[in-house]
Amino acid sequence: MSLEWIMSACIGIGLAACCGFRVFVPLLIASLATKLGIINTITGFEWLSGWPALLGLAVATIFELGAYYIPWLDNVLDTIATPTSIIAGTLLSTSFLQIDNPLLHWGLGLMLGGSTAGIIQAGTSLLRLGSTATTGGLANPVVATGENVASIGLSIFSILLPLVAAVVIFLVLIFIISRLVARRKIWFTRADKSPNLSR
Repeated sequence: MSLEWIMSACIGIGLAACCGFRVFVPLLIASLATKLGIINTITGFEWLSGWPALLGLAVATIFELGAYYIPWLDNVLDTIATPTSIIAGTLLSTSFLQIDNPLLHWGLGLMLGGSTAGIIQAGTSLLRLGSTATTGGLANPVVATGENVASIGLSIFSILLPLVAAVVIFLVLIFIISRLVARRKIWFTRADKSPNLSR
């Protein structure tokens, strides 16, 4: 396993993770970076650097970034963003993983990129639900801004400093998973303490 392979994998997984914050931002940044020759995808994913992909992703990104500032629409987008972030994360990670076996290639792309994007998306959805519950949605624009900054910043980081970005994303994943587990324990604890109406 060469350093070049590891770097490519870190770029793909890093960009995939950023799809958990925003679906189209990492795709757009990856498209722009490949267009400028900063990074290269594997054979079969050259379309990502084409003008149609770049323009289409630019329009989608502008819409996505703006839509999260509309109070009622942001929570609706979260339900759509979960499956689409997994798809986008799988696509991005697969486009940089240098594996000859197609089944293993896409399988690892889903496990590494798709799952990472899905976990982060679950964390951001939980954060937004908490913001909506405690502030009536007034703090949601602040949450949206933080997610935008995280998606843009980590996507650029993943391209320029992929190993550092991989460490940061790993720490973010540990934090989100611990919060999700803690929330699940609280939910089960409350359910156990609830009165049994059949008695």
